[in-house]
Amino acid sequence: MPVPIIKQKCCICGPVRNCGPFLKRVLENIEKIGELFEDYVIIISYDRSNDNSLDILNAYQKINPRLKIFINTGKTSPYRTHNIANARNKCLDLIRRDYVAYPFFIMMDFDDVNAKNISVDKLVKYFERDDWDALSFNTSPSYYDIWALSIYPYCYSYNHFKDNVQYYSIIQTYISRQLSCMPKTQLLRCISAFNGFSIYRTNPFLKCKYDGRVRTDLATREMIQAHMRATKSKLMYIDYGNVDGRYEDCEHRPFHMEAIKRFDARIMISKDVIFY
Repeated sequence: MPVPIIKQKCCICGPVRNCGPFLKRVLENIEKIGELFEDYVIIISYDRSNDNSLDILNAYQKINPRLKIFINTGKTSPYRTHNIANARNKCLDLIRRDYVAYPFFIMMDFDDVNAKNISVDKLVKYFERDDWDALSFNTSPSYYDIWALSIYPYCYSYNHFKDNVQYYSIIQTYISRQLSCMPKTQLLRCISAFNGFSIYRTNPFLKCKYDGRVRTDLATREMIQAHMRATKSKLMYIDYGNVDGRYEDCEHRPFHMEAIKRFDARIMISKDVIFY
């Protein structure tokens, strides 16, 4: 049975760096998503890679001219989250310039998570609902993106409190239980969530920015205090080696927190698994 077409337009966006092994499958999935819409465009922000990612993108662009590639030739930051934030913001810049009339955009990662099989039919119903502004999804076998997640009482980043490895597992169990206990049609409201793939209503998010820095100014005192109580810890700024907590945080958290602060955006999670 054919999936009904959403009579809207959508931008499908994301950063690419060293994604060569997954690009073919992710682009195939993007085509399936694009077929749901009246029209779509693919916007990729590419950072210099050590693999054949750019060759794959250039070859694909000849087949599907809907693909628009921004190639970053400027300086990159020593901090990974800053670079990813910059790449996602470049996608938003192109939407602001050429596609501001498109009512939806999707921000996604071009990695193994989104190279799995996709259930596009599960997406359609959400574009007919008006109870979300940003919507991400569950993953199988478990919810994995605790880095981007902020949900009461774990209102900030697990990396900025003691026993971060332990609390990764605690928060993962917490969110998985919350989602499993929800009725099928219910959405779970949170402060921030991504999980590799999220759909957005273009307005108001184009008035916000991704930021890979530590932005406690966007969190209320109540949020920080709730997380401190839950973890029995004060805020901590630690260089973990792969992530420098003195200067880095997940870029999605400031993006979502700014949208909540300025526009009371509804950041929601569905229990549906889109990629399996």
